[in-house]
Amino acid sequence: MREIEISRQVKAMNEKILMSVFTSKRDLYRDYKIGPEDLLEISVFEDEKLNKTVRVSFQGNINLPLLGVLKVKGLSASELEREIRDLLAERYYQDPHVNVFIKEYRNQRISVIGAVEKPGVYEMSGQKTVLDLLAVSGGLKEDAGQLLFLMRPPNPEDGVPKKEGERGTGEELPKTSIIDLEELLIKGDLRLNVPLLHGDVINVPLSGKIFVGGEVRAPGGFSLRGKRLTVSQAIASAGGLKGIANASETRIFRYSEKGSGKEILIVNVYDIEKGKSEDLYLKEYDVIIVPRSGVKMVLQELWDAIKSPMAAWPFAAAL
Repeated sequence: MREIEISRQVKAMNEKILMSVFTSKRDLYRDYKIGPEDLLEISVFEDEKLNKTVRVSFQGNINLPLLGVLKVKGLSASELEREIRDLLAERYYQDPHVNVFIKEYRNQRISVIGAVEKPGVYEMSGQKTVLDLLAVSGGLKEDAGQLLFLMRPPNPEDGVPKKEGERGTGEELPKTSIIDLEELLIKGDLRLNVPLLHGDVINVPLSGKIFVGGEVRAPGGFSLRGKRLTVSQAIASAGGLKGIANASETRIFRYSEKGSGKEILIVNVYDIEKGKSEDLYLKEYDVIIVPRSGVKMVLQELWDAIKSPMAAWPFAAAL
């Protein structure tokens, strides 16, 4: 019976994905961040000579009359309008009117893996969302799980992590967000239909899995089908604890089967190993996070990581 119920729900989700292709959505282009190879059309009402169509260089710059070289990488069109307007007002015109239109978008490589009909790497232009990529990849398979994992490189504009020794920490990890597909597709919470960036990876795991992340040696997703798995067994499946783990504050994020909400359980893995605490059995969709020793994990931040699709999770793995 449960398999039939899951199959019906996946069918309903796929119907919503198809409908999203034909229905109007909010203007996501407003939030698009300009990047190399984008073609910009810039116009200034006060002086036609300043109107220019210019392609962003690989360094993220453009060259404009009167203003010279401007760094535009990472700005939205409205932010660039404001910057040009302020510079012209400061030097040349009183209250100039500036318009920036993104005429051509660079191609963005976004990967879709897991329980979708057509997994792969997609070359997309313009601002795309989670729903767009689910539609392009053919929708969900019948045995798809309820959760979607969105993994984003630490410097998404380039699509690759920084190398050690380059500017930054050298230890930056991809950020992983969790999106509840039932909330997005069945209940229609379009806040979860987040804009995607170059280098993003969408992963829709199969149903019947739990996930282990944080300071374990091999974070990932593990099947519950046909067996019962405890916390200690799940951590062992993930390669065991790293030396820097603080397993006394391990958290289990649990998704209710009835959709009534989510809860957080705190367990002490060290006590479990010593037989001082109960080794809890896990449920489908449980997410186990083992924090790093010496770092106080703020409960609200972790809770927000589940509720907010763009929040960063403290583990990085293509689950």
